Amino acid sequence: MSITARFLLFQFVIIAPFLLGTSLKKRVTDAEGTARRLIRINLIGIEPFIALWSTWGLKLTGEMALLPLSGLFLVLAGLAFGRASLAFVPLRGRSRATFLISSSIANHGFTMGAFICYLLMGEQGLGLAFLFLSYFLLYVFTVIFPYARSVSSGERTGIVREYVLDLQNMPLATIALGIALQLAGVPRPAAAFPVDLFMIVSISLYYLCMGMNFTLSDMLSSNRENVMLALIKFVAVPAAAALCLSLLSLDPQVKAVILIQAFMPAAIYSVVASVLFGLDTKLASNLFAVNTLAFLFLVLPLLFVFRGYILAP
Repeated sequence: MSITARFLLFQFVIIAPFLLGTSLKKRVTDAEGTARRLIRINLIGIEPFIALWSTWGLKLTGEMALLPLSGLFLVLAGLAFGRASLAFVPLRGRSRATFLISSSIANHGFTMGAFICYLLMGEQGLGLAFLFLSYFLLYVFTVIFPYARSVSSGERTGIVREYVLDLQNMPLATIALGIALQLAGVPRPAAAFPVDLFMIVSISLYYLCMGMNFTLSDMLSSNRENVMLALIKFVAVPAAAALCLSLLSLDPQVKAVILIQAFMPAAIYSVVASVLFGLDTKLASNLFAVNTLAFLFLVLPLLFVFRGYILAP
């Protein structure tokens, strides 16, 4: 299957499950509880295999090693700007945590950032984008999930229980296993692994759960939060990235991947974290949907118009 066909298929498995989730919302007795259980199935039974396979085969050399650090820088910058913006959107408790999580993590993955890198830079851009993405699960499972859990429960449960004994952290454990296998010199099997199928199922489950927590009428209920999030994602974070890149001498393609990814909208994991730990799921779904639509209709066309500047040596 060509990469374009894969992207079109992935877009279908985003839209169809999301619409199915919205239709099931009123028919399921406990939609939020059902969504939480489906997400846990994903985290325990599907994502670990994707994480292990991709991490086991990952190789970083030279400047490419800066890509994961750049990804981490972008999400931390989003978090910092989100915290500063709370002066203008005075949220409290779980809504505050939801907004901070949405401000931080962005859709750098195959269905958005990585694919745009492919469109603008070809297969080399896609490969670099996957290297960029290697920071993601580590950050989500060591920063975002523990933070969401502490806000939800009001207390920390300890490092052993949070990381070692919690099965929701299985993807992080398999990343560690993949790195250990690399360091031990164990080659990844040459046998074909159905990564596409696993990704389709994983993405479908996430968007099904998002649909089950989304209400169309809520889209206009958080205008101030949506405007502030758009300013963070599409102005503040890209400006910080551009400033830092102007001070560094990097390979033009590495620099282009970082700059493209700096413009990405909120991530589906912001909704996942809210559902899993009982934060403000309505706000999370609202922020994700509006921010993604703003990107597709306003920011994405500008990226293509100014692609010459982005890709310039």
